[in-house]
Amino acid sequence: MRYGQALRNEIASEGTTPLIGVYDMYSASVAAAHYNGFFVSGFGFAASYYGLPDIGFIAWPDMVAFVERLRGAFPRHHLLVDIDDGYVDPEVACHVVRRLERIGATGVILEDQKRPRRCGHADGKMVLPLDEYLEKLNLVLASRSDLLVVARTDATEEADILRRAAALAETEADVVLVDGVRSVDWIRRIRKVVGDKPLLFNQIAGGKSPRLSLTELTELGVDVAIYSTPCLFAAHRAMETAMAELKFADGRLPAAGADGGDIGVKEATDLLARNIGRQHPQRQTVLA
Repeated sequence: MRYGQALRNEIASEGTTPLIGVYDMYSASVAAAHYNGFFVSGFGFAASYYGLPDIGFIAWPDMVAFVERLRGAFPRHHLLVDIDDGYVDPEVACHVVRRLERIGATGVILEDQKRPRRCGHADGKMVLPLDEYLEKLNLVLASRSDLLVVARTDATEEADILRRAAALAETEADVVLVDGVRSVDWIRRIRKVVGDKPLLFNQIAGGKSPRLSLTELTELGVDVAIYSTPCLFAAHRAMETAMAELKFADGRLPAAGADGGDIGVKEATDLLARNIGRQHPQRQTVLA
């Protein structure tokens, strides 16, 4: 299957394509029932796999192994993967891109940050010289076959944002992302300078960008929206609540099951069994 082309086709259709940030196999299992596209979020992966903030701790073999597990369970979902700065070295970036394409990733996002890197919605970001980033980006583009590539800038100075966005739009990258966009007016300005190139918008709860619906993003000319952390932050809140309620109940578990109670072992097992069924359709009836 040509995973990259499948996402290109969806992006080219009307409306804004949503990709939901997942941070582990369980969050992906829940999200899969609602959306057909995942964003493999660096923020979520750093938090869930290492218990650390998204400031450059991710090792590329860990990310590749995670994507391989995702593709095994979700053979038809879009998988857009955050590879940060390509793990610093251009040759490493190209190697990772080739590995990800072989295991069935749909696409990657490559940023222009320099180390120490930061979350795209954090303060203190620094960017590579544009020529240096474009050299890395072009090497990555030459390394892919079908893989979709998103060129991302983390520039924060107004003139530099527009200069870099226009330069990224001139490359063979499939999509342009300016991370940490602070207003609707700036979305319009960026949309204008990237011309016909598809535009991606990153939404993260509590981040620097405005909270916008898919309808609003479509009206602004945004082609793709990634939602980096809804699963992660929802799990955080739910676990806090569950722990407080368990303590208040003197350790007595709440009622669980289809009668309206909490998630129990049957509901969790049924959810996970679907991940086998997607690869083996003939077993769907048995696993249902």
